[in-house]
Amino acid sequence: MSNADIFVGEFIGTAILILFGAGVCAAVTLKGSKARGAGWVVIAFGWGFGVLAGAYTAAPLSGGHLNPAVTVGFAVEGSTKWEDVPFYVLGQFAGAIIGAVLCWLLYLGQFNLNAEEEESIETLGIFSTRPEINNPVQNLITEIIATVALMLPILAMVGGDKHVAGIGDAGLPVLLIALLVVGIGLSLGGPTGYAINPARDLGPRLTHALLPIPNKGTSEWGYSWVPVAGPIVGAVIGALIYNAAF
Repeated sequence: MSNADIFVGEFIGTAILILFGAGVCAAVTLKGSKARGAGWVVIAFGWGFGVLAGAYTAAPLSGGHLNPAVTVGFAVEGSTKWEDVPFYVLGQFAGAIIGAVLCWLLYLGQFNLNAEEEESIETLGIFSTRPEINNPVQNLITEIIATVALMLPILAMVGGDKHVAGIGDAGLPVLLIALLVVGIGLSLGGPTGYAINPARDLGPRLTHALLPIPNKGTSEWGYSWVPVAGPIVGAVIGALIYNAAF
């Protein structure tokens, strides 16, 4: 695959992922949405379906990593060339930004209605993760563990000689990985909102900061390093464990 294929595939796939993921958060959170109050289970499945749709769409071009941490994990494991990593990561971050913008446009009426409320809801949680208990060390450990729990099963399914170019080449494993993401959300997502993906968090956080959303609240830049560093460290640990044990 060419560098252009990698960038375009990851750009489109990650945009779809964030459109679904931020979209389900908006649907559950904002007044004027038919899904308001549907709860955490719906959010977890919405993100899982986002992975499913994004990875299958990106598969023919890039393999469908959709996640800088996963890309780095594949590079550490040896299935992805290090020289290809920048094209994956650039596509992922660009796609995440566009996906967040599309979510805002889709729910524009609901965002405007929220601003008219006496007690408007802060909107960052629609776009990015926020910890329930703000303890950076604890939050970092949570993201590391959750990303190890993502990376190891992914590599067990499509790593080594089972791996061609990315997640999406494996067919059925894409569905299983989407269900894995749902499981991580349900079981491990409570403390921090399970970023497990630097692009998924940082791209929409930047979009939230720049968009003209009235009464949007803070973008919490002081926390923003945790959902970037934690998933990268977790993916590297997962890849090292895989290389040592399998």
